[in-house]
Amino acid sequence: MPFITNETAKEQVDIFYEDYGSGQPVILIHGWPLSRKSWEQQVWKIVDSGFRCISYDRRGFGTSSSPWGAYDYSALASDLNTIFDGLKLKDAIIVGFSMGGGEVVRYLTDYGSEKVAKAVLVSSIIPLVKKKDDNPDGVPESDLEGIIDALQNDRVGFLKEFSKGFYNFDDNQDKVSQAQLDYDFTIASFASPRATIQTALAWMRTDFRSELKNVTVPTLIVHGDADSTVPIATSAEQAAKGIKDNTYEVIKGAPHGLNITHSDELNEILIKFLKS
Repeated sequence: MPFITNETAKEQVDIFYEDYGSGQPVILIHGWPLSRKSWEQQVWKIVDSGFRCISYDRRGFGTSSSPWGAYDYSALASDLNTIFDGLKLKDAIIVGFSMGGGEVVRYLTDYGSEKVAKAVLVSSIIPLVKKKDDNPDGVPESDLEGIIDALQNDRVGFLKEFSKGFYNFDDNQDKVSQAQLDYDFTIASFASPRATIQTALAWMRTDFRSELKNVTVPTLIVHGDADSTVPIATSAEQAAKGIKDNTYEVIKGAPHGLNITHSDELNEILIKFLKS
């Protein structure tokens, strides 16, 4: 099985990845609380379009190892850097979904853009989730604390219901099946409990606004205007204002999990950008 090891003085993390196709590399970074498997509807399209597609499991999720230690964004970006180094990648396009947008920005902050040709933020949390005086459209602190409490007291119970909001299920039952919700629950429930909570704290608390200036490569921003999980006003709209060289696409009626519900629209936008 393909693993790449990120070894530091404090810990060793084995990152599981899948690598298909040939051509310019495209690295897919999944959202919370899922795994690389969430990219199912994009991997085949990327490969069929003539690109090399690499997807990996964030530490603590999927088949990657689950250290007790760090789950902050610099630690997560170091795993992405290990993928770059281990596979000797250059001229790559990095694609982050939801919390995965944080790895995109933090990688460019910590390691620069020498090996990166383009970036993509899909339903991303960038730049800030939490409501503050200068971020009035963010998610209230009480709501974020409620998520952490639920994860600590009944993690699987919370995850069982989470994907309904992820897909705006009541409005999109013609676009997403109950089986998809069950599949997501299985993936999420088998993730490390500590990783699930610690990465949630990372995406809830990290303010990337000062780091947007480090995103100097051409960047695609895609968001659904019906996203109830990561409100568009606190994420994509601000990212589009803070990232100088960006293409901003809004998919009308799309929820957070638009990679499933609106996969055709997302794939068309994504491939056009990859080829541009």
